Amino acid sequence: MLSVAIITFNEERNLLRTMKSVDGLAGEFIVVDSGSTDCTLSIARQFGAKARIFSEEWKGFTRQKNSSIEKCAGDWVLSLDADEELSPELCEEIRILLAETPGGDNEGRKIVASMPRKNLFLERWIRHGGGWPDRKYRLFQRGAASFGDRAVHEDIKVDESAPALRVVHLQGALIHHAYPDLTGYIEHMNRYSTLGAQIVAGKRRRGFSAFNIVVQPAVRFFYNYFIRGGFLDGREGLLFHLYHSVYMSWKYAKAWEMSREP
Repeated sequence: MLSVAIITFNEERNLLRTMKSVDGLAGEFIVVDSGSTDCTLSIARQFGAKARIFSEEWKGFTRQKNSSIEKCAGDWVLSLDADEELSPELCEEIRILLAETPGGDNEGRKIVASMPRKNLFLERWIRHGGGWPDRKYRLFQRGAASFGDRAVHEDIKVDESAPALRVVHLQGALIHHAYPDLTGYIEHMNRYSTLGAQIVAGKRRRGFSAFNIVVQPAVRFFYNYFIRGGFLDGREGLLFHLYHSVYMSWKYAKAWEMSREP
């Protein structure tokens, strides 16, 4: 059985699309909600007994996602964000993988699979400037993986050389409806820059650094937009890379501000 683990908070805009995209594969949905006040839970309940819904206070991205994984009963686990969906090609690849290796490979190794993520910004696929293929480990046999301990940009870390694991690289796309509008993107960058600043400031006291706040973001924009071809994604590519560099500046400015506080 495949368990699909999703964490939610006010995801009525996205959740139905996400769950429908994988409904044909899922044996169960594990939805861990942190206090939604919109129709998120009503949408999850549309999937009947297949959806197991839990309400938990927010513990941070990593702990919340690992909590959803721990509740999975399936032999396989697929961890999805509420704004992601599986392409038909990826669904078929996963179906074949599960059918051919229901209990691991012939050597008794557990399987972990990566998939390329197609990031959409203002509904445009960001293909250049480092936006593609953006591979993520999301599918694995239960007990083979979990999310690393980070406050932001949490991800599953896998040692591909580990003898007990077999790593599979799928080709079908995981579609990420990340930023449908500028307001949401800027709010997201503001929130994530605060979390990133907490990590930076927690390591050591940060002074005001013009290099981190001005030079490094400018260099990153130049590299991604001009050298890596971000300009090929049109106006959306310009805004995406420009505001991502602003996010970097905010992060280090906030870290400096935090270091000044008692």
